[in-house]
Amino acid sequence: MKKLWMVYVLLIGLFLVYVLNYKLQADAADPWETAGLRGNIEDKYVMVTFQSGIDYWKSVLKGFEDAAEELNVSVEYHGSTQHDANEQMTVLEQMIAKKPAGIAISAVNSELLTATINKAVDSGIPVVLFDSGAPDSKAYSFLGTNNYNAGVEAARKMAQLTGGKGEVAIITTPEQHNHQERTDGFSVTIRSEFPEMKLVAIKDGRGDQVASREAAEQLVAEYPELTGIFATESNGGIGVAEAVETKQGAGSSLKIISFDTDKGTLDLVKEGRIAATMAQGTWNMGYWSLTELFHLHRDLDEDPAAYANNKPIPVPDTVDTGIDVVSRANVDNYYAK
Repeated sequence: MKKLWMVYVLLIGLFLVYVLNYKLQADAADPWETAGLRGNIEDKYVMVTFQSGIDYWKSVLKGFEDAAEELNVSVEYHGSTQHDANEQMTVLEQMIAKKPAGIAISAVNSELLTATINKAVDSGIPVVLFDSGAPDSKAYSFLGTNNYNAGVEAARKMAQLTGGKGEVAIITTPEQHNHQERTDGFSVTIRSEFPEMKLVAIKDGRGDQVASREAAEQLVAEYPELTGIFATESNGGIGVAEAVETKQGAGSSLKIISFDTDKGTLDLVKEGRIAATMAQGTWNMGYWSLTELFHLHRDLDEDPAAYANNKPIPVPDTVDTGIDVVSRANVDNYYAK
């Protein structure tokens, strides 16, 4: 009888171990898989940029890759090597021919890229835009900085740096939609909020360090009372800093505000040669771009006419990925870890 009792105890113990182990495995289940958010590793999503070798895209691509790992899908990165809409259009055409599960693109020129973006959507490939949009295209969503508001914040920072007085200028990339918005936000804010400040010029830096340096040299020569320059992208900011140091010396009081947090820009902020730079939520752009494409692809895969007849689209039209002002006081927080 005693042996039989011990057998019962052993069996009950084994049963309890089994139940406990089952519960622990269930608790440890992948939350994405539990929610049905697991893709097929053969599904390939593509990111397309321009000036593909610059540091700026590294954080965006990291977010894209992190989302891919969580969702169990594959990703590729492509882009034009130069700040060239025709080259980017060619790259996009090549990607469309491969029929990927989705495309995330930052449009170097909103007008020239619209037709090709529409071609991708019309062929059943979901497309979202990030960083630089094409608002007249059929892309399902735009994820990026609210660039108008970023221009507003840059103007207010410039006013703080200059005491709300003096002549200021902008060096930008006119044909790129996000740079137009930054320029508009800055110029409207200077004119409406700071009556003792005057926007004297807007010059084209072509998204290029050398061209921006030349534009800044012209500004310094034409406007000797200039107190500040806003460069709407990082190459421009570096070029402006070089020009100001060449023309006015290392101790110049002219204030420069740039954009983005590549190492070259951050180093110049740390040295005091650039007064401030605007930091974008670049990882967020990549991560949420892929997440949106995943949802769009899954819906369209199940029903190719999913968004016909005004059926609601499962992604928002716009996602604001945020902006911060980086100065010498907090610059160390923005270096890549």
